[in-house]
Amino acid sequence: MKFKALIGTSILAMTVATPAYAQDAADEVERDAFGGEIVVTAQRQSERLQDVPIAVSAFSTEALEAQQIKTPSDLQLTLPNVTFTKTNFTGASFTIRGIGDLCVGTTCDSATAIHLNGDPLFSTRLFETEFFDLERVEVLRGPQGTLFGRNATSGVVNVITAKPKLGVFEAAAEAEYGNYDSMKGKAMVNIPLGDTMGIRVAGIYLNRDGYTKNSFLDTRIDDRDLYSVRGSFRWEPSPDTTIDLLASYFHEKDQRTRIQKQLCQRDPTGILGCLNSRLDNSPFNGNATFTAALTSREFLAIRGIPQAFALGSLYGPDVYANTTIPSDPREVNTAYTPSYFTSELTLQGQIEHNFGPVSLQVSGQYQKVKLDASQDYNSNIGNRALYATGLATLQAAANGALGAGLAPYFRPVAAAIIPNGPTGQLCTSLAEESGYGSFGGNKICSDQSLQFDRSNQYNSSWSVESILSSDLDGPFNFLVGGIYADYHLTENSYYVNAFPIDYLTGVLGAFTAATNPPAAGGPLPPSFLATPFFRNNTDDLNIKSWGLFGEAYFEFSDRLKLTAGLRYNNDKKSVSARSTLASFLAPHAGTTDTVFGSPFVGSFDADPGTPGNQIIQERSVKFNKLTGRAVLDFKVTEDNLLYASYSRGYKSGGINPPLQPIFAVPESFKPEQVDAFEIGSKNSFDNGALQLNLTAFYYKYKDLQLSKIVARTAVNDNVSADIYGFEAEAIVRPDPDVVVNLGFSYLHSKVSEDKFTSNPRDFGGGRSDAVIIKDITNAANCAVASRSGNAAGVNAFVNGVQQVINGGFVPGVQAGANLRPTTAFPADGGIASTGAFSICGVMEAAAAGAFAAAGLNPTAFGGIEYFSAGVPVNIKGNQLPQAPNYKFSAGIQHTMRLGDGDMSLVPRVDMAYTGESYGSIFNGNVNRIKGYAQVNAQIQLNGADDKWYVRGFIQNIFDANSVTGLYITDQSSGNYTNIFTLEPRRYGIAAGVKF
Repeated sequence: MKFKALIGTSILAMTVATPAYAQDAADEVERDAFGGEIVVTAQRQSERLQDVPIAVSAFSTEALEAQQIKTPSDLQLTLPNVTFTKTNFTGASFTIRGIGDLCVGTTCDSATAIHLNGDPLFSTRLFETEFFDLERVEVLRGPQGTLFGRNATSGVVNVITAKPKLGVFEAAAEAEYGNYDSMKGKAMVNIPLGDTMGIRVAGIYLNRDGYTKNSFLDTRIDDRDLYSVRGSFRWEPSPDTTIDLLASYFHEKDQRTRIQKQLCQRDPTGILGCLNSRLDNSPFNGNATFTAALTSREFLAIRGIPQAFALGSLYGPDVYANTTIPSDPREVNTAYTPSYFTSELTLQGQIEHNFGPVSLQVSGQYQKVKLDASQDYNSNIGNRALYATGLATLQAAANGALGAGLAPYFRPVAAAIIPNGPTGQLCTSLAEESGYGSFGGNKICSDQSLQFDRSNQYNSSWSVESILSSDLDGPFNFLVGGIYADYHLTENSYYVNAFPIDYLTGVLGAFTAATNPPAAGGPLPPSFLATPFFRNNTDDLNIKSWGLFGEAYFEFSDRLKLTAGLRYNNDKKSVSARSTLASFLAPHAGTTDTVFGSPFVGSFDADPGTPGNQIIQERSVKFNKLTGRAVLDFKVTEDNLLYASYSRGYKSGGINPPLQPIFAVPESFKPEQVDAFEIGSKNSFDNGALQLNLTAFYYKYKDLQLSKIVARTAVNDNVSADIYGFEAEAIVRPDPDVVVNLGFSYLHSKVSEDKFTSNPRDFGGGRSDAVIIKDITNAANCAVASRSGNAAGVNAFVNGVQQVINGGFVPGVQAGANLRPTTAFPADGGIASTGAFSICGVMEAAAAGAFAAAGLNPTAFGGIEYFSAGVPVNIKGNQLPQAPNYKFSAGIQHTMRLGDGDMSLVPRVDMAYTGESYGSIFNGNVNRIKGYAQVNAQIQLNGADDKWYVRGFIQNIFDANSVTGLYITDQSSGNYTNIFTLEPRRYGIAAGVKF
């Protein structure tokens, strides 16, 4: 017998066809996904879903509509062991079986591969739009690689668009109106061009008001205004040849927010900004930030700058001290209106020819993606009254109060950032590429002290893939293929802009230039410190990847078969990057296009690990790996299948970005590898009245990539983990007109090795004999601890170092800082250590014995150990992020036939529950994501012959503000937590026609 589609995937499709056909119920069962012969191509060839020995779920376009799966985020409400959340830098993480995009950075590969019609997509914005005119969406759970594009450790999401139908004219349109003044339209037209060619054009438009109220400006934000259009062409010049072409364009421009809310258990000391026990609707302590540190009286004192220029004291009230945070997740206070823009162009081509015993498929795709988003960085309104003295002093200096010789240094600063005087508007640098910001006229002015970030990216990519597969008589068949992909990123930057940054770069730049030592040439021209905002910039990234893959299939009998596959991966990545923030002097009267043409840029080093000073850091890495899989499956009966499989997944490593200030982190991170073992059973009983599919799996994970924020930048590390779980899916059809779908999953994940790393929420590592230091020169944190566990000795040591700094006994540090002794954190803060404002470099030197003459020999205190990135803790046994232990979903629909059966009324209800998880590998209550439920319902009236329909719907009936993920910012920003949520309750009515 011929071997057809032994490449298979297990699709127990949690799908629903719209039951509106003018036919009897028995015929209808054969047409929908609940008991019919569902044919899928999730692994390259057509096959019956229940014959495939691997775990996959598929959704037809009717199923997506019936279950109200409008966006990729909605997929998680139905799929077992799948979660989806937005992430901090305009990205998203589609997590399957505890494995998602925990790696953050431009050189990270996605753990879940996103494909369009089988071709891999890079940095795609495909999930930004809503689904429209699809044939189906397939989600493969588990490592892939022997059949799909680039390798993926967690799985594959394959979006398959509807293709032109030959010889048939079709058209469809739908209009929808809902709350939030939401208007959506979808349309499709299929036009035959003779008997062998056809074109299909489809599109979607969505416009709605914002989900979130901005109480400060009395506006609504987080709206959507987008459209997408897709054109397809199919030509079948012969029965054995098919040519498909596709062009797609997506565009969005609105005030959408990337981050829903910031939560914090406020730290009254300002040393951390936020504490470690829980997440409250409270403002973080602004004294913990970079801007507060470098504009404080304490910092200016050690630099010999008049303290009248200070915007505050680290021991005084911070700008957010008396502010309140609305408890409603859909309400914020911000003076800055967010902006969001993205576009994506996709071109695809595919030719398939059947040579008889073998067929050849060649496909290729090209992508061009643009992204630009900006939002309030601190999500709050600070008290600018605290700046009054400093601003008045700046204006006075510009007017000559410090002498005629210094006035030219301060005059351009005042003109740029307080053009109407200290009580007028405050001007903040725009996030722009020249690096001049306000001092080059690139600014935004407001009555408030603004702070915002910007994330942008421009990239293009292309790939070509070829697959040769056989359909031979006899027990043996094969598939072999190869792919080459090229990805080029020409711009990726993350900016943080704030008025106090402009202030400190202007004032410090003026003093630095004016007081340049005579030995170094004397005063320099009036200058500021560039860049007057934080910018982590990937200037250029190239990724070249190729792979060879294949599978062999052997049928021992009609009931038993073996699948064996191999894949070889080769990845090369090269990147140019730098990070700047007040890094070097740039004259106000600069004549170059960017500040990097400054005559003083030689003092800036983008790559301290390489001798000399570099304007930009250049790095490259190479990875290669051989992976594969083996599957043995046995048909107990025609409707009952057992299988067991082993597969090895791989995801390439990458390069960590440059840091500022410099911390000791690995320059690169390793590839991921997972050994996955799976057993499963697929069953259909009573002629399809019951389908029951069961899967159990065990993953041995090596070098899982994890990200955390260090020095305002996401860096990645590796850790090993064990994962196991169980999945059950069932479709029950007690009556031809009643369908019930059920899903359940259990997941257990843990770090399996001794792994010591610092917790960004607790730099003391839970030790009472540690002191957490907030560095007043850069707002980073470090820690010192006793080698003998002597807490009193460590506190005495730190207090002694404070006196050394206060007395000006440190080279380059002047007296008068007035730094205070160590202080305790609140008892309910989850911090066992004490804390202090100080200078980490001085602490490090003192701990090494450099100040023994001042009585600070660490041996006198039992030995003091210094930790630049905090006291490390062992995370062995901790649960992986985004890995809920339990998930459950259920749905029921009933088709009620009206009159003579030409029309039908179909009510449907869906419920999903996702159990607790953690947003961080450090676990703990402060990182806990509570379990959540969501209930959707709709009712649809279908006209005769399925020519029209009217539908009423409601999503998230109980209006739950469910948190799907969280992200912890760094210490110099206040250590707060960004959260991401599901959409609020939506309801409306839709009507459609089909021709």
